[in-house]
Amino acid sequence: MPFDFLRRRKESAATPASTEARPKPAGSGAGLPFEAMTEDWRLVGRMLVDGRLSDSLNKREPIALADVQWAPMDGSERLAPAPGLKSVDPYDLVLVLAGEDSLPEMTEAERSAHKIHKVTYEVGLEIPPYRVVGTVQLYPGYEPLRLLDRSNEMFIAVVNATATMAGKAVSPPGTDVILVNRAYLRGVEQVDARTGERYEKLPGGSLGGAQWTDKTR
Repeated sequence: MPFDFLRRRKESAATPASTEARPKPAGSGAGLPFEAMTEDWRLVGRMLVDGRLSDSLNKREPIALADVQWAPMDGSERLAPAPGLKSVDPYDLVLVLAGEDSLPEMTEAERSAHKIHKVTYEVGLEIPPYRVVGTVQLYPGYEPLRLLDRSNEMFIAVVNATATMAGKAVSPPGTDVILVNRAYLRGVEQVDARTGERYEKLPGGSLGGAQWTDKTR
């Protein structure tokens, strides 16, 4: 397998992955286990960071790696050691699978606004060649379609999530969190997370009161 497998490196004809990125020195810890997917490859290993994966990824800086294995997403080969892959640019990662401890901590602003509760949405996200179905939490008035807008937050967390490619599951059962790279996000719709399908509009007219129109569009 070539070391110039990442899309950005293909386009720029850059040097091998082991020397192109210049990550900052790793933290003193043993690193955090991760499983990630590019457009064509699955990566498994450790990110040599301290703290939460989501925080490190959203810094948009190269991240040092260790004990990396990789395999094509099409399943044509099994995971194999990739000793030359020493770092990765977060931009090149489409999905990152992680545990609940990868979610970002509350900021001071969020703590001071604790009375404002986030709204939970069940969504289907199109991130070609993948589709992710799960739950996102957004502030009131911030509808799911706005995930397509530009943001300082590069990765959005989808909890109780499932990732598929061409209709076939590519995330392990019971995945707590899938961090989705918004740069690759091409479609957002509200769905029933149990089926992954859009909500069907109920028959009949309005009875008045508050309308959850966002689920019937």
